[in-house]
Amino acid sequence: MKQVTQRLRDGRVEVLQVPRPVVSAGTVLVDVRASLLSAGTERTKVQTAKKSLLGKARQRPDQVAQVVEKARNDGIRETVRTVRARLEQPSVLGYSAAGIAVAVGADVRGVAAGDRVAVGGADAVHAEVDRVPANLCVRLPDAVSFEDGCFACVGSIALHGVRQAGVVLGERVAIVGLGLVGQLTALLLRAAGCTVVGIDLDRDLIAKARDLGGIDFGFEREQIGEAVPPDAAGCDAVIVTAATPSNDPIELAPRLCRDRGRVVIVGDVGLALSRAPFYEKEIDLRLSRSYGPGRYDRAYEENGQDYPIGYVRWTEGRNMAAIVELIAAGRLPVGDLVTARFAVDDAPTAYERLSADGSSPLGVVIEYEPSPEPAVELGSGVEVRRAAAGSLDRASLIGAGSFAQRVIVPGLRAAGFALDTVASASGVSARGLVEQSGEGEVGTPEEALASDAGLLVVATRHASHADLAERGLRAGKAVFVEKPPCLSREELELLSATRNESGGLLAVGFNRRHAPLAIKLREHVAVAGHPLEVLIRVSAGRLPADHWLNDPNDGGGRLLGEGCHFVDLACWLVGTVPTTVWSTVQPLPGESIKTAGRFVVSLGFADGSLATIIYGDGNATAVPKELVEVHGGGRSGILDDFRGLRLFDGRTEKKLGGRSQDKGHAAQFEHLRRRLTSAQGDPGELDPLATMAITLTALENGGQTG
Repeated sequence: MKQVTQRLRDGRVEVLQVPRPVVSAGTVLVDVRASLLSAGTERTKVQTAKKSLLGKARQRPDQVAQVVEKARNDGIRETVRTVRARLEQPSVLGYSAAGIAVAVGADVRGVAAGDRVAVGGADAVHAEVDRVPANLCVRLPDAVSFEDGCFACVGSIALHGVRQAGVVLGERVAIVGLGLVGQLTALLLRAAGCTVVGIDLDRDLIAKARDLGGIDFGFEREQIGEAVPPDAAGCDAVIVTAATPSNDPIELAPRLCRDRGRVVIVGDVGLALSRAPFYEKEIDLRLSRSYGPGRYDRAYEENGQDYPIGYVRWTEGRNMAAIVELIAAGRLPVGDLVTARFAVDDAPTAYERLSADGSSPLGVVIEYEPSPEPAVELGSGVEVRRAAAGSLDRASLIGAGSFAQRVIVPGLRAAGFALDTVASASGVSARGLVEQSGEGEVGTPEEALASDAGLLVVATRHASHADLAERGLRAGKAVFVEKPPCLSREELELLSATRNESGGLLAVGFNRRHAPLAIKLREHVAVAGHPLEVLIRVSAGRLPADHWLNDPNDGGGRLLGEGCHFVDLACWLVGTVPTTVWSTVQPLPGESIKTAGRFVVSLGFADGSLATIIYGDGNATAVPKELVEVHGGGRSGILDDFRGLRLFDGRTEKKLGGRSQDKGHAAQFEHLRRRLTSAQGDPGELDPLATMAITLTALENGGQTG
């Protein structure tokens, strides 16, 4: 299918051919007929991308800080590679569209295949087919065209701003900035019975708002000097919908307000405000967060958990539905805001219009032909063939995120694997990875499973690891699955049974057991007849509360999602799985046992060895992330963040390693290649599913008291 994308490196907008998305339990697959190009938001995105690297850095100092921190932790070479990959990766554009639902997930309610719908959010992109979460998909009445319906999400931005202003019938409200969102805001305010004052730099936009009946009074910014014109003064509320780094809108707003008025910030404007004007009038300053309650809440947007209407009347989805109803009633004439229409193939021209000098268009609609292809659901019966003989040097990859681009694909290629089919959730990241690597072809997850490649590599989010790995084994492939291989006992048992029945090779991304310095450490302390004492300290740092890893249903939490690495490392150092498992998981307020970022796992082994893993997230950022100490038989070793190794024997000390870090990522693929090409295999290797079972036990024991 066709999808509109942008290169962050130079801002180039392209229409790429990418695989169609597949519907999942909580999503709706939509055959898009129209999508709206938001002049303000998307112009800013394009203009930022066209800046030089220095210009980008000035625009996003927060991301510069992240790059500096990564360079400190991972080194200059790895950081440069990451930044280059990010700049070359195509990114999606768009967030407001309409079309026909062609497939509906099993958990979706209120929408059926064949319904005409409006969709919004990060997944409602400029593409022939969108996969959107159920809460951001609303039905379109027959009276609302697809072109009008694609205004639903952008319109909800304006509507939420009006709600934040708390306006009532008869109030006077000023709008600063009469772009697309400003024009919609004006129409909504008039529909609510307000007197509306419009202010903008562009007289044509003021004239447009007046012609549409959205404003009662209009002023060019230069007309408002030290003295505010009477028709613009004493406003009950001021809604700022401008998009500019200038502080002028926030400086103008309190001058337009009455005593104890309200100022609502909708647009991306400078906020270096002066206290005095707001203090003297005791003005209520409010910010409006996008489409409404639910925005940036993964539980709402991705997992389909709606807010009870009795507690949250207007959510993102309900705001979108309200916009659709206003359009259907003829009270919101959005069709009059459409100033340009482009076929999807001409989308780059539409974006050029946005960034051109002079007055830009308001509503730009991208149009699509009906999709001729049927909808596909993941696992819906596409025939999965047995891997062809002699194909073990080829690998198909499902999951094409940053880690796959930076680590997995270079490791595969260095070990002698050629890329076959590359698949990802949206298809865009897969396309970027194939372009960067110069080999392979883009496909769907089903096509990756059905390819002739003898190796399937699974690098998706954690929740899908077990299912995809199990299906790969059933297809007759060798499987490499990133850690963790599963998130539950049930998944572990099914994966283990399938591996045993198929006789296939299953490798897990427990790369630390392949790190060169870890191997030297293990060899050094292996003194026959002497148990080991292992201490692993992990200073992981805190993750944002809404990070996907903290979602028990998606990432599994830090003990399952990351702690499995260190449980596996401890077992590997001793050479077997433990006979006893103790654990303490200490969640902070707002955390659950599964999502806690602090835990201690203690393991006891039959030979008398002991291992303790201390994992925390309260560390200073300058502290190395991982420290491994092993003692036994009069020997000791200290592995410092997989960069340096100190080996002790009695009173002698030997130092190995240097500044570069090697956690065994490349070596694990070399080891995998040897296993695939060796008729004898490696029967003595510690089973990664056995160590994952220990991690599951640690989680189960972690919440017990008494």
